Amino acid sequence: MAVAVVLALVASLANALSAILQRIGVQDAPDASAMRVGLLTYALRRGVWLAGLACIGAGFVLQAVALRFGQLTSVQPIVTTELLFLVLILGLWFRYHVSWRDWLAVVASAGGLATFLIVARPDGGNRVPDLGSWAVTGAAVGAMVLVAVVAAMTGPRWWRAAMYGSAGAVLFALSAALTKVFSTLVTEGWGHVFTHWEPYALVVAGVLGLFLTQNAFHAGPVTASQAALTIVDPLVSVGIGILLFGDRLHTSGWHVPVEVLSMAVLFAGVFVLSQSPLVAGAKDESGQGDRLSRQHRRRPDPTGRGSADAPAPPTPEGTGTAG
Repeated sequence: MAVAVVLALVASLANALSAILQRIGVQDAPDASAMRVGLLTYALRRGVWLAGLACIGAGFVLQAVALRFGQLTSVQPIVTTELLFLVLILGLWFRYHVSWRDWLAVVASAGGLATFLIVARPDGGNRVPDLGSWAVTGAAVGAMVLVAVVAAMTGPRWWRAAMYGSAGAVLFALSAALTKVFSTLVTEGWGHVFTHWEPYALVVAGVLGLFLTQNAFHAGPVTASQAALTIVDPLVSVGIGILLFGDRLHTSGWHVPVEVLSMAVLFAGVFVLSQSPLVAGAKDESGQGDRLSRQHRRRPDPTGRGSADAPAPPTPEGTGTAG
C-alpha cells in the first residue's frame, strides 16, 4: 500500500508539471489558432510542450503501476493532490503570491473530492454495456462537451480556460471507460481487439480531449484549467461508471451525510478559488496578464525610494502581484 501511495503522489506531481509545461508551450500561440488544428501543430514545434506531453505519459504509467499495488478507491483520491502540487510549483518556482485563502480553497477542493471518492467507493460494476447504453452515454458526453465549448467562447480568460478544461475532462472520463473495455478485450486475445469499435472510439476521444485541453491551457490561467480537469474528470467518471457498468455508491448509514458534506466543501473550495487572484485576478485581457513566467524578487532600495529592481515584469498568471 505504501508503494501505491508514493507512486500516486509522484504521478500527481508529473500531472502538475505537465500542465505547467504545456501552458508555457501554447500560451504564446496566436489567438487565431484557438479551436483549430494549428494550435496542435504550433505546440508540436515547442520542446517545452513535448516535455509536458512526456510528463503526461509518465503520470499515466505511474498511476497504472500504483493501481497494480493498490485499490482504485485508495489511489484515485491521492491523484487529486496534483492541484496542490500545481499551486506549490507556482509559489516556490514561479514566485507567485499564494495567500492562505488560496491554499484553503485548493485544500478544500482536493480534500472534498478525495473524501467523496473514499467514502462513496464506487465499485461493483460488472455489467457489460450494450450498444444502447453506449449511445446514451455518448449523447450525454457530447451534450456536456458542446455546452462547455459554447460557454468557453465568451467571458474572461480564466472562465474560458475552465470551460475548455471541463470539456476536455469529460472526454478523458469517457476515454477511461473505453480503456476499461479495451483492457478487457486485450485479456481475451489481441486477434479480435481491432474488430471492435471501442479501440477506435478511444483514440478519437483521447485526441479530442487532448485538443480541448490545449485550448484550455492556451485560453488562460493554468490554475483554472487544471482545477477543472482535476475535479470534473473523476466526477464524470463516477457518473459514467454508474450508467454504463452498474457501479454502486456506498450510501448506507453515515455515508450520505458525509458525501453531501464533502461535495459542499468541494464546491465551496471551487467558488473561493474562482474568486482568488490566483485564478480570477487576471484582469489584463490583452493576453499578457496571465502569462506563465517566473517572477523577479524585489530587493530593498537602500535609498528608501522603492525597489532597486528594474520595472516590474508583466502581471503573473492569475495574480495581481509577484510573490
